[in-house]
Amino acid sequence: MPHTVSPSETPVMPTVVAKSPSGVPPTNEEISSLLNTIFNAETSQQSLDGAYAVTNLLIQSVGTAGLLNYNVLAEARKAATDKKNGAKRESAMLIIGALFERFPREFPLSEAVFLLKDEGILSVVLDSLADKGAVVRDAAQYAVDALFACLSPEAKVNALVPALENYLSKGSGKWQGFVGGYALLEKLAVGAQMGTGSLEEEREKDIQREAMGKTLKELIPIVENGMHDLKNEVAKQSTKTMNALTSLLSNDDVLPRIPLLVKTMEQPSPQTLQKAIHALSQTTFVAIVTSPTVVVVENLTKLVHDPAEARTFLPKLQPGVKAVKDRASLPEVRELATRALDVMEKAMTDKDVASGSVTKTTPEEVLAFLNPKIQEQGGLVGFGDAKFHDLTKSYIASMVRESVNARMLDRIPSNIGPYLRGLLSEESIEAITTAAKEHFTAEDERKFGKPVQADPNEVVIVNANFSLAYGGMLLLSHTNLRLVKGHRYGLCGRNGAGKSTLMRSIANDKLEGFPPPDEVRTCFVEHNQGEDADLSILEYVSKDPAVAGEGKEHISSVLLEFGFTDGPEGRQSQPVGSLSGGWKMKLALARAMLLKADVLLLDEPTNHLDVANVKWLQEYLKKHTDITSLIVSHDSGFLDEVCTDIYHYEQKKLVNYPGNLADFVKVNPEGKSYYTLSASTVQFKFPPPGILSGIKSNTRAILRMTDCSYTYPGASKPSLQGASLSLTLSSRVAIIGGNGAGKSTFIKMLTGETIPQGGKVEKHPNLRIGYIKQHALEHVEMHLEKTPSQYIMWRYANGDDREVFMKQTRILTEEDKKQLETPIDLGDGRGPRRIETLIGRQKYKKTFQYEVKWVGLLPKFNTMISRETLIARGFNKMVQEFDDHEASREGLGYRILDPKTISKHFEDVGLDPEIANHNEISGLSGGQKVKVVLAGAMWNNPHLLVLDEPTNFLDRDSLGGLAVAIRDFKGGVVMISHNEEFVGALCPEQLHIADGRVVSRTNTAISLDRFEDSATNSPSAPGTPAVASSAASANTSAAPSAVNSGAEDNGELKFRAKKKKKMTRAQMKERETRRRLRHIEWLNSPKGTPKPADTDDEA
Repeated sequence: MPHTVSPSETPVMPTVVAKSPSGVPPTNEEISSLLNTIFNAETSQQSLDGAYAVTNLLIQSVGTAGLLNYNVLAEARKAATDKKNGAKRESAMLIIGALFERFPREFPLSEAVFLLKDEGILSVVLDSLADKGAVVRDAAQYAVDALFACLSPEAKVNALVPALENYLSKGSGKWQGFVGGYALLEKLAVGAQMGTGSLEEEREKDIQREAMGKTLKELIPIVENGMHDLKNEVAKQSTKTMNALTSLLSNDDVLPRIPLLVKTMEQPSPQTLQKAIHALSQTTFVAIVTSPTVVVVENLTKLVHDPAEARTFLPKLQPGVKAVKDRASLPEVRELATRALDVMEKAMTDKDVASGSVTKTTPEEVLAFLNPKIQEQGGLVGFGDAKFHDLTKSYIASMVRESVNARMLDRIPSNIGPYLRGLLSEESIEAITTAAKEHFTAEDERKFGKPVQADPNEVVIVNANFSLAYGGMLLLSHTNLRLVKGHRYGLCGRNGAGKSTLMRSIANDKLEGFPPPDEVRTCFVEHNQGEDADLSILEYVSKDPAVAGEGKEHISSVLLEFGFTDGPEGRQSQPVGSLSGGWKMKLALARAMLLKADVLLLDEPTNHLDVANVKWLQEYLKKHTDITSLIVSHDSGFLDEVCTDIYHYEQKKLVNYPGNLADFVKVNPEGKSYYTLSASTVQFKFPPPGILSGIKSNTRAILRMTDCSYTYPGASKPSLQGASLSLTLSSRVAIIGGNGAGKSTFIKMLTGETIPQGGKVEKHPNLRIGYIKQHALEHVEMHLEKTPSQYIMWRYANGDDREVFMKQTRILTEEDKKQLETPIDLGDGRGPRRIETLIGRQKYKKTFQYEVKWVGLLPKFNTMISRETLIARGFNKMVQEFDDHEASREGLGYRILDPKTISKHFEDVGLDPEIANHNEISGLSGGQKVKVVLAGAMWNNPHLLVLDEPTNFLDRDSLGGLAVAIRDFKGGVVMISHNEEFVGALCPEQLHIADGRVVSRTNTAISLDRFEDSATNSPSAPGTPAVASSAASANTSAAPSAVNSGAEDNGELKFRAKKKKKMTRAQMKERETRRRLRHIEWLNSPKGTPKPADTDDEA
């Protein structure tokens, strides 16, 4: 049986004599004879040997011309469709496989013949994967694998991908062929993923990955269509292919959402669509289908940096968005659609291109250069017709385009020369490739600038090629780190890029390719002296095994150079724990000096330094030109002052930019957003606090805590004892102390979260407090399904702050409930009665009296009882609840719970109104959730803002905006923070707490020079902090308490009622009339009705 069982006598195959390229080409008869021999071979091996013979004959004689001038491919195609002869179909696949395996390696232009000319022959091979004969299917798979293995990255994208698109989009093939096509696409995507192969392999992957990324817009709809195929095998393979294709995306923000998107494509339904839209844009406005889609379009369009990228997709989206704008019934939806259209139209204009922004090279531009050069050499005169010549030039242009856009210009000759063999002379090919490389190199320099030439006098101490991963995440892939002696490198990139991981890998000698410690000594400078805080400075350094061999005398002399005086009373004898942040930095640098470090690794070195020490560190680094520094810092002034180069994380590579941060920002303007430390990027604006009755001075105490103590249940010692504090509308107080010192307990007692077990806390009855807990997300963790706007509406729906009711000072205990059930006798002759609720309040002398509703009695029997009487009778929580209601009502007097007002409020605290209105809280980042909590705390216009570790979740931009808002806030502020920069810029008064006690109170000048706007007019150089002026430091919001103002005394905290004006004669007559009518009404009432009291507050 042919091709399955070998006969006993195997026919001898004709011997093919290999000819040199200059030899005589074979005749058509010779080729036809060989093909017939292959088709009629007895075994598969004989057929394969014959296929190799024909392939070698064509390669060694006529090259690519043989594929056009002899009917080898046509005969193979015809045989592959012979339904009656399985052996012939197998032979056809073996011929095609042999051609695929050997031709592209010798004559790359054959790729275009196999895949592009006359729709190529790949479709025949894929259809053969469905053949009923297993040997035919195996031969077809061999052909597919052989073709894939020999294609270059450019050829895979510009020849194989179009051929697969053409086959899969027709839909007329067999399902096994579709499975094979989708599997081939999956193999392409997997082969383009980042890995840890050789440098050359990764460079080829980079080209393939970037090029395939541009084809996703055509491939994804095709693959998605396959995911819905009725044949289960096709659907499964399409899903695997879609997962592989989406792995080519390099946007870290989108990657976590990809599985959900693929699931939505696989199982499209309103539910999965809604989840996908929530995940991508966090938008669920009035209509599920129209409005969220419009917002997605607007927001994603804003995120595209390159307008050319947006122009590819937006024309497909524009008609749908325009239809929403014209037809949507709700005005909110139409408004969103209008904004989305405006953003799309702006992105589609060519203004950015005209202004000189970098544009991608197109195949048309490459052809415009190549055509004249080819004509200068006499044109393509070899084999093939004009149509094939045009196909050849277009194919070459597509590949050159990929290399140029990937900035791998050394690949241009390999994209042109081999493909012109046989069509031009070698001299002509050399001239064209040389001219093309020179031309596109000049274009690259025009767009991106000339590469920096290395200084011959530079001493390169590190030149490492490496990859870096953390856990399962690849941070850097085959990148280069080159360090020159004496240079100071700023290491910049987005949060999570891997900056600190890179530095720790270097410090721990775990970075591949980095010189060992005996060649290049490194020192990681960090604030880690806390663990030996009780040791003296000299003992601490001497104890370090890395420097112990230097001897105490030498160590002492080096410490002396850094300002650590010696002797029994000198600073060297002081404990390490007593050092400030600046001295700790000096100590770390002294250790580096003792280590004789060649490379200093500094991670946020200015975080704990004051202005003087930052200046000292700048001078130190610039003075020591023998030391190389690698610096991670968010202090733009510091980086401007010290850096000679910037290393920036880009697409998992380290890219070097000569110059300081300012020079880097000139080349990459978007980079400025990483480092600005002001409110210019994120602006917060807090509402002004309302008026407090009886408070006419910002220095009058509004809340006082006197000798308070508290012990948590089960604790052996008090968490807080003997704590006192007075706060005013101008207070700026920082509470400082170690972990577990009692700071949060102190704050909770101030705000009513806990009740003091000793001492007392007094506050103005109308005082409103905005409080953000240490674990700020606790405020919203029970409302994750709501949007921020819905959260505000829920919290203040009834005119009260619902979170206030959750405080311990508001929750009724069993004793409180028992007290409410106890009747009281006011001694007014009406007997004992039970209080039902408080329904009103009015001023009475220097305090308040409350209208009490009694259980079982009509409202006309209500009684006015003074505040002191109610508190003395044990109804203090009821009084406090009513006071909170009245305070909240006053604060909300100018607030309307409608979407427009809430949106403006969220905008004031730095949260995009669209996010506030449409995003579920569960989908927000930690920083965005903190802004939601901050907006909730500020909604009722508080007089006092209490912040427990407000900097925990905020990025630098938001931190700058918050600092400016607190500085300009007209109410009081109390905060706990370990961020010395933040506290030092805002809080002149600092309470230091240790072991539950207030150990010291300090008043210091605030560092207003840390605000960008305070140094706007400063003539100092970049990176040099401006000196805070005395005028600026006299900020009214941070003024000290005035003498005899009541802020510092320990007297009873009382507030005068508003003084009444003297009544006119007409007003007195009206009062008498009211009293007389009331008296007549009482006379006509049933017997036993209490006589109403005549008060002086009726007017």
